[in-house]
Amino acid sequence: MRTQTKEIQQSLTSEDAHRILNEGNQRFVQNLKIQRNLQEQVLATSQGQYPFAVVLSCIDSRVPAELVFDQGIGDIFSVRVAGNIINEDVLGSMEYACKVAGSKIIVVLGHTKCGAVNAACNDVKLGNITTLLSKVKPAIDFIRKGEEEMSAAAIEEVAVQNVKVSIDRIRKESPILAEQEKFEEIEIVGGLYDVSSGIVKFFER
Repeated sequence: MRTQTKEIQQSLTSEDAHRILNEGNQRFVQNLKIQRNLQEQVLATSQGQYPFAVVLSCIDSRVPAELVFDQGIGDIFSVRVAGNIINEDVLGSMEYACKVAGSKIIVVLGHTKCGAVNAACNDVKLGNITTLLSKVKPAIDFIRKGEEEMSAAAIEEVAVQNVKVSIDRIRKESPILAEQEKFEEIEIVGGLYDVSSGIVKFFER
């Protein structure tokens, strides 16, 4: 398996990047990962990196982006924060990945049985966690019906909506990325990882 080079990166479209990630997840699910010489990739990327994708995912230990999409060293920028929420630092990281470093796709990857989403739905308040979880509130307000306790199914719906909220925030709060998407230089897409099956389901645009 070739290591990402500038030439390979520049030759890819956003559609290509989406396809590569989708095919990688299919290999992951089937336990047919590509054999890579990681030490060779360390050496090959020591003088520069040309990732084709940036993935914003949760810190959850069950959702390691490189493994989930069967990618190697130098292939993707991995941004991780509890609840896959958006803030200025995350947006800056994405702008660097796409506008400066040339990545072709942004994936906001939520997942089932998300602890951060569950905590937000149960109004957990604890130190700095309180501020972080408040960013999930728009998704909760969209799904919640009345004041009753949220069901497990409703909490899973919040996880999906939370990805959509993050995508909306990217487009509204980053003119750089919104313009790149407008001119089809990048794709911004959401997905949900199933912690029970390993399958990533990409959302329709």
